[in-house]
Amino acid sequence: MTTEQKNYLSACSGQYKADLKGNILPFWMKYGYDRKHGGVYTCVDRDGTLMDTTKSVWFQGRFGFIMSRAAQLPDADPEWIEAAGSAIDFIEKYCIDTDGHMFFTVTEDGRPVQKRRYVFSECFAAMAMAEYAAATGNSTYADKAVGMFRNILHMMSVPGFLPPKTYIPGRGHSITMMLINVAQVVRKVSSDPILDARTDQSIEELAKYFMHPEFKTILETVGPEGEFIDTCAGRTINPGHCIETGWFILDVARSRGWDASLVKMGTTIIDWAWAWGWDEQYGGMINFRDCRNFPPQDYSQDMKFWWPQCEAIIAALYAYRATGDEKYLEMHRKAHEYAYAHLKDNEYGEWYGYLHRDGTVAQPAKGNLFKGPFHIPRMMLVASELCDGLL
Repeated sequence: MTTEQKNYLSACSGQYKADLKGNILPFWMKYGYDRKHGGVYTCVDRDGTLMDTTKSVWFQGRFGFIMSRAAQLPDADPEWIEAAGSAIDFIEKYCIDTDGHMFFTVTEDGRPVQKRRYVFSECFAAMAMAEYAAATGNSTYADKAVGMFRNILHMMSVPGFLPPKTYIPGRGHSITMMLINVAQVVRKVSSDPILDARTDQSIEELAKYFMHPEFKTILETVGPEGEFIDTCAGRTINPGHCIETGWFILDVARSRGWDASLVKMGTTIIDWAWAWGWDEQYGGMINFRDCRNFPPQDYSQDMKFWWPQCEAIIAALYAYRATGDEKYLEMHRKAHEYAYAHLKDNEYGEWYGYLHRDGTVAQPAKGNLFKGPFHIPRMMLVASELCDGLL
C-alpha cells in the first residue's frame, strides 16, 4: 500500500468517526430518542422537527443495535447505552404480539398500528439484543437474541403462519441475505450451532437460486428452484441489496479465515452490483434495474437513496481488504465522494435520504418509517473499522 493510499484510508476513517460522533448520533439523540415513552422516533423533518409520532418497530431494533455498538467505542457517551436499553425495553413491552410475531408500527406509547407479513422487525430486535449483550456483558440478552433468531426460523417454517407475498410460489432475496447478517451479529455473543447452520443455508441458497450468471446479477425474486420469472417483478435487480449481500458474505469469509470460495462469491456479487448500479453519468448507486433492460416498474427506479450509497462504501472496503485489488479502493473513492458531496446536510446535520438521479435533493426529511439511525451510522462504524484494519 502506498503512502497516498494510507493517507486516504486514514482520512476516511477519521471522517467517519467524526461524523458519527459529532453529527449522526447527536442528531438522533436530540430529535429521535424518546425519553418519555422509550425507544426512538424516526419521522423527523430536515431540522429534526417531529412530523409523526408513529414508531417504526424496525427502528426500535436498529436504534438498539447502533447505540449498543457505538457504546463500545472509546470515549462513548454514557447515554448511548441507556438509549439502547430503552429501545430494547420498548420492544419487549410493546412490539411483540401474542402469537410471537412482531408489529411493523406502533404508536409512541406502544399501541399496535400495523402488522406485516415480514420478519424483519424480529431480525433487527435480535441484532439489538445481541449487540446490547456485547456492550453490557449481560448474557441474558445473548440468550434472548438466540431465542428471537430461533423464533424467526420457526415462523418461516410453519406453513401459513406468514401469509405468502404472492399466490405464485417463489423465493425472496431479502430475508435470505438478511439472516446472514443477523447470524453474524448474534455469533459475537453465542456459539449456538443454529447460527452457522443458517448462514451456510443462506449462502447455499444465494448461490443455487438467486445468483444468475446469465444476467450477471442476483435477482430479488425467483421460482422455488431458482427459476427465472420473466415478469417485471421477476426481472428486478436491486443493486443496493446485491452489494450489501456481497459484503455480508465477505464478513462471513473474514470470520472463517478469509475462506477463498466465499471471497470469490462475495466479490463476484459486488462486481455485478456495481456494474448494474453505478451511474456513470451522474454518480451514485441507482435504485432499480431490469435484468433484460426493460424500464423498471418502480417509480423510484432512477433515484439515489441513501442506503445503497452506504452499502457500496462498506462493500468496496471489504472487497479491497479481502483481495488487495486496487479497483475496489477506486470503487470506494467514488462511492465515498458521491455520498459526502450529495447526502450530507451541512446546515442542519444528518444526511438526506432521497435524491433525484442528478443528485439534487428530492425531499429533505431526515427520517421516516424506513430511514433513520441505521444504514448511515452502521456504515461509519463498519467502514472506519475496515480502514483501521487495512492500516
